[in-house]
Amino acid sequence: MNKKTVRDINLQNKRVLMRVDFNVPMKNGVVQDDIRIRAALPTIQYILEHQPRCLILMSHLGDPKKDVQKAREKAEKEGKPFDEAKFIEGKHRMKPVAERLSQLLNKPVKLAPAALGPEAKAAVDSLAVGDVLMLENTRFHKQETSKDVAEREEMAKELASYADVYVNDAFGSAHRAHASTETVAKFLPAVAGFLMEKEIEYLNRAVSSPAKPYVAIIGGAKISGKIDVIQNLMDKVDALLIGGGMMFTFYKAQGLEIGRSLLEEDRVEMAKKILDDARARNIKLLLPVDCVIADAFDNNANRKTVEVNAIPPDWQGLDIGPATVQLYRDEIRKAKTVVWNGPMGVFEMENFAVGTNAIAQALAEATTGGAITIIGGGDSASAIAKAGLESKVSHVSTGGGASLEFLEGKTLPGVIVLNDK
Repeated sequence: MNKKTVRDINLQNKRVLMRVDFNVPMKNGVVQDDIRIRAALPTIQYILEHQPRCLILMSHLGDPKKDVQKAREKAEKEGKPFDEAKFIEGKHRMKPVAERLSQLLNKPVKLAPAALGPEAKAAVDSLAVGDVLMLENTRFHKQETSKDVAEREEMAKELASYADVYVNDAFGSAHRAHASTETVAKFLPAVAGFLMEKEIEYLNRAVSSPAKPYVAIIGGAKISGKIDVIQNLMDKVDALLIGGGMMFTFYKAQGLEIGRSLLEEDRVEMAKKILDDARARNIKLLLPVDCVIADAFDNNANRKTVEVNAIPPDWQGLDIGPATVQLYRDEIRKAKTVVWNGPMGVFEMENFAVGTNAIAQALAEATTGGAITIIGGGDSASAIAKAGLESKVSHVSTGGGASLEFLEGKTLPGVIVLNDK
């Protein structure tokens, strides 16, 4: 990684502005999962140990505008009253996040009432030496996500005025050119935190210099979301293993009966092209040979395992089958580098999580055997956490969209803008 990190700058007596990714799941004002907060602790603790003047943290939390609109529409549909202030309080305010961070740091974390404006400035100005302040949700300000560069710069300049240096440890938001993730870096010395450094280092290994044999496992519901990753990795991998709902679009492309399984009708030609490309370039692209099917989209539905060419018209595939697990496990066992993005089935339902859990277990075994194993964020990260195996693989990415774009070979705005070494 050729970007400067917190190790490369003097932090003593400096006001440090740090972008974190504390976009955590919330329910009624309670943090449901603090993994992203914990992920930022090494950088926060390092900064505090190096005697800064103060540390100012900022993050978004959800998408207030979009979430309010969806919740209001849902309430109207159900004929229920909608309290916007209460909704925002329970889902988008940083107070519960600041409180959780305070517990983890064993140190008070102050909270600013906004990210911009006189009240935010007053909160920053009142900080004593060594204090930690959390700004309110950056997405409460429309400039944060504005497509107008001048608007973003207006917000970024105000944020930059609070500090002497900027640290970006929010890999999960690095693919967004937002005021607090990218634009602010134009107005302050800008470096990466340890989480950002680790993410880039591991994902770079997968894209630029993977140890061979290199296996990529791509799952999830839709081809459309993964097409660029599949095409970018095709040239690099020794084997590409496909799973999840997208497998049925590939089967449709081969003329197979898929029953009521998930299908992207408009991507059948694309699936056909990927299969033809793999064949023409002699790339090992493996599709499941069997699957677990059900007579309803329900954990308690009747289910059975069939070969992929034997799906009845009124059943649907919800997981990969045991023969596929064995086939994929054999490929994973040979690998020196494995990247996994997207679950193998509907892992949220226990009866259809078997394939996903088996792949998670195979990655843990490969890691023990010396392979570099990288989980590409999002649902795969949730799946490996659910299987209790996050500590048994080399790296679990905290950024779903960001890791996906990195694997697609795109440059991330929040990374590119950091100071070079």
